[in-house]
Amino acid sequence: MDETIYKKYGGFSKISRVVLTLYDRILDDDTIGPYFDEVDMNRIVDHQTKFISSLLGGPASYTDEQIQKMHSHLSIGPEEFEALVEILRDVLAEHDFEEEDIETIVAAFGGRRDLVVK
Repeated sequence: MDETIYKKYGGFSKISRVVLTLYDRILDDDTIGPYFDEVDMNRIVDHQTKFISSLLGGPASYTDEQIQKMHSHLSIGPEEFEALVEILRDVLAEHDFEEEDIETIVAAFGGRRDLVVK
């Protein structure tokens, strides 16, 4: 049986650490940080941990409709999305994800681009 990326890197606890680092970087970024000025970060971190876990083969799942609805009130453009992808890529590398797995995760994340970019 193939091991999921989720299991390969230690499951929810590892993904949680990745997401915490991700949001530390996001909040410091001038392009996308302002999107989170008036947001309940505990809630966002929880949702993002579940979302990234799902991309890696973990137990959580989000439908395209849910993703679109969660972002419908935002005006996310291509520049903001690409900034997030680059931060995600850097954070995964920092947390010792293998390059092949980083590319798989980034591709899965990028596959949802049209659901959030206006």
